[in-house]
Amino acid sequence: MKYKMTISYDGTNYGGWQVQPNTLSIQGLIQDALKIVLREPTPITASGRTDAGVHALAQVAHFTHEAPLDLHALLYSLNGILPRDIRIRALSSAPDTFHARYSAKKKIYHYHLYLSPVQDPFRFLYSTPIRTPLDLNLIQAALPAFLGRHDFSAFASAGCGSKNPIKTLFRLEMLPEPEGIRLEFEGDGFLYKMVRNIVGTLLEIGQNKLPVAAIPEILESKDRRRAGPTAPPKGLFLYKVDY
Repeated sequence: MKYKMTISYDGTNYGGWQVQPNTLSIQGLIQDALKIVLREPTPITASGRTDAGVHALAQVAHFTHEAPLDLHALLYSLNGILPRDIRIRALSSAPDTFHARYSAKKKIYHYHLYLSPVQDPFRFLYSTPIRTPLDLNLIQAALPAFLGRHDFSAFASAGCGSKNPIKTLFRLEMLPEPEGIRLEFEGDGFLYKMVRNIVGTLLEIGQNKLPVAAIPEILESKDRRRAGPTAPPKGLFLYKVDY
């Protein structure tokens, strides 16, 4: 039988989602907890791999188990084992055809920027502080160029394993937050560090280091060196996965 889990986590103390040698990972801790409860190794597959320091409000993963499970009891058992910065939010049965990664229709990411000169200690781990003035009108003017179906190779970092760099960005919005802004990305898929690289490029535009008109040229170039730097991981949240 196949099961679907929805997971929230604070990525601050972890080397990312994926199991890696000598690194504490979210996937590894959940699999360890499943092994304790189910008394057998139980690999899980997620909708995608978040990097070190990236957070998730609703990551989705699936696993299989031969026997029917008491999902209510399993949920509480897993959360009793897992550290407090990782929580299984929901468990449900899933059809055999369900795949956390390949069944996903779209993903939503949020990136939080803190613009006050005095950093809020309660938001320090979950937003990226910007200490130089930003022209938000320039950032807003640059957003439409990213929308639609494009080859996003210029915004993929080295190590991207995707065979298809063509993705569709349905929505990219800049919304106000207390003493900051939030950039919301909604697309059918994202390349390695694509969101953070777009954010870094938008910050260059907001600081008058790049012109708004450069975005179509950067996309056309497919050259990572033409785009801006990679924004820090702590401002990024996997917000939702739709199926």
